[in-house]
Amino acid sequence: MNAPATTELPVVVIGAGPAGLAAAAHLVDRGLTSLVLEAGPVAAAAVREWAHVRLFSTWGEVVDPAAEKLLAPTGWVKPDGAGYPSGGDWAEQYLQPLADVLGDQVRFGATVTGVSRAGRDRIVDADRAAQPFVVHVAHADGREERLFARAVIDASGTWATPGPAGASGLPALGEKSASDRITYRVPDLKDPAVRARYAGKHTAVIGSGASAFTALAYLADLATSDGGTGTKAVWILRRGISGSTFGGATADQLPARGALGLAAKAAVDDGHADAVTGFRTDAVERYADGRLVLVGEDGRRLDPVDEVIVLTGFRPDLSFLSEVRLGLDERLQAPTALAPLIDPNQHSCGTVYPHGVNELSHPEKDVYLVGMKSYGRAPTFLAMTGYEQVRSIAAAIAGDHEAAERVELTLPETGVCGGAGLFDAPEAAQDTDGGGCCPAPATLQIGIGAPASSGGC
Repeated sequence: MNAPATTELPVVVIGAGPAGLAAAAHLVDRGLTSLVLEAGPVAAAAVREWAHVRLFSTWGEVVDPAAEKLLAPTGWVKPDGAGYPSGGDWAEQYLQPLADVLGDQVRFGATVTGVSRAGRDRIVDADRAAQPFVVHVAHADGREERLFARAVIDASGTWATPGPAGASGLPALGEKSASDRITYRVPDLKDPAVRARYAGKHTAVIGSGASAFTALAYLADLATSDGGTGTKAVWILRRGISGSTFGGATADQLPARGALGLAAKAAVDDGHADAVTGFRTDAVERYADGRLVLVGEDGRRLDPVDEVIVLTGFRPDLSFLSEVRLGLDERLQAPTALAPLIDPNQHSCGTVYPHGVNELSHPEKDVYLVGMKSYGRAPTFLAMTGYEQVRSIAAAIAGDHEAAERVELTLPETGVCGGAGLFDAPEAAQDTDGGGCCPAPATLQIGIGAPASSGGC
């Protein structure tokens, strides 16, 4: 196997989503050749699966500057920067046009099945860094291909690997056999078939993040619409309720993100959802009529429900990277230097510090995880974070180390203090970084008044 000189090879980018396409745009801007490999049949295939969900970032925050520069000569007109796109808008009005302008630098139906160094498995040290990367690809038509690369940027995301209902990180007993009544995505209730599945039914929503807020708000809307009478949600939280449970509300510098939490609170306050706290799902049992019963680790059994929506986050698929040397945090599966900045066990006031090549580097030189995948199992990723990541990495690959280490991004405040949802009880959700800026959140009475203030920074 004779590989060409490394410097003559393209940078392989895995995934034609927001971060992957932005990476390609930055590489082009640097005069480098990229090759984007997308498993789906179109650009932003994963984004299109949540086309019905509206982003809480505006158009001005989800268009990458290098991509905009590449699109401008085509006559592309940037949507109103103050507007909020849906996933479908984002894919059709920005991501697909960006893939189109990149042309044959993007290949669809190309699933990466393995990444290594040419002639070197992960054990071999000898002359390792001088070898190009070898990337194995399975095509939709059944063909297999071997490609060589000077660097690999994995922007494949985490969408394909959602977390389970089981609190241990493993599927709850009976979860797999009940899959016909469980979904791991926010349902599109504008689709008549999906709407019929939930209308007039009792649905358990497991999770405490933006996706769970969205699902609760959608079900509340369904309950008050024609044909939705009897629709009811039960909201399953693994920890207790505190002032930060519903996010930063009006203190969030992304207003639409804050509004999601308020919508979820309204669903509870208005009686469309009941909250069950401190419940860690251990098993899913099925009644003879098909309804499901959730059983907690403490033996509690909840009332039967017709459907379950599991929104417990996502995790990275690292299987095809097993032959490269990654430095990953043992808890989050995020790059070692990045993990302390995003760890929901500790991350407190304000935002994640903008980061680039230094925090994203691995023991294996020139391989990077970016976008959602760089966060491993941590939540609260923003598109603009991914754009800054790939800007820095492209600069580093091009040899412009000054630009690679320069921070060119200021992120909006969340308005939330304390951890992001991994605590067992609200009294444990307090400032743990020694900074002293966040008091322990006050207990919040569901259905009574407004959220208690969680302090400020």
